[in-house]
Amino acid sequence: MLYDEQDILRSMDKIELFYPSASITVLDLHLWNEIGRLKQKLITQFADHNTKIISPKICQSVEMYFNSEKIEKTIGSVAKKTPEVGETVSGLLVKKAFTYQIMALDDLHVFSQLSITNISQRITIAYTGAFGVLKHRLKQIFVSVESLPDEESEGRAFGVHERLTVKYESEKHISLH
Repeated sequence: MLYDEQDILRSMDKIELFYPSASITVLDLHLWNEIGRLKQKLITQFADHNTKIISPKICQSVEMYFNSEKIEKTIGSVAKKTPEVGETVSGLLVKKAFTYQIMALDDLHVFSQLSITNISQRITIAYTGAFGVLKHRLKQIFVSVESLPDEESEGRAFGVHERLTVKYESEKHISLH
């Protein structure tokens, strides 16, 4: 699917109709150039408006600020300290009935019936390309790709966002942990 003038006009119509403070263009690897063209046309079209056009990398955090006010109750260890004006409070936002509560991850099992579980999985994938090329391509997509020391794979392992480990297994396989 390529972006054509119709797609650009539809996007512009939506922005003019809703007049958002930000528009996020979703990245598709096959459409990298088209997304860039769409973003440039939107920036040009709305240069005199107060609309931000954002194209984040995959897994890159996007912070957006909204003017609507909601009141959430902080409970547990998050509620022990009263925040200063403008200070960020971080925790889990849990909706219970029609109320929202902000709590620390460690307090989740105390104040709700929810629990935390870690799931580990290893997937082996057939891959015959150069391992360095794979790492280079993933660096173009993700913000955080770091080499990992690993004696078993002789340094041929790297982490993606500290959540995924890509390991060289053999000339024909890689594994994802």
